[in-house]
Amino acid sequence: MARKDIIMLSQRELKKLHVIRKVLEGVVKQIEAAEMLLLSDRQIRRLVKRVRIEGTTGITHKSRGKPSGRKLPMDIREKVIKLYREKYTGETCQESCV
Repeated sequence: MARKDIIMLSQRELKKLHVIRKVLEGVVKQIEAAEMLLLSDRQIRRLVKRVRIEGTTGITHKSRGKPSGRKLPMDIREKVIKLYREKYTGETCQESCV
């Protein structure tokens, strides 16, 4: 289990962070960074601001680790699985389904 002080980043986020750090150092212009990351210059300004304020964690998506807002409640999910198993009791679906 990851501790709070360890930040897990995807390859895409690592690339964003690298380019944003270059912008903060003044090596790359914001418009060039936007072209590199295929984002608008407005998005780059927003990311630069967040990295300045929050540091490396400013790159990560804010809903990472949170359950989906579209997730079905467990009781509905269990009911669907029960109905599915009752309807489809063929040999091919005894243990491999759901």
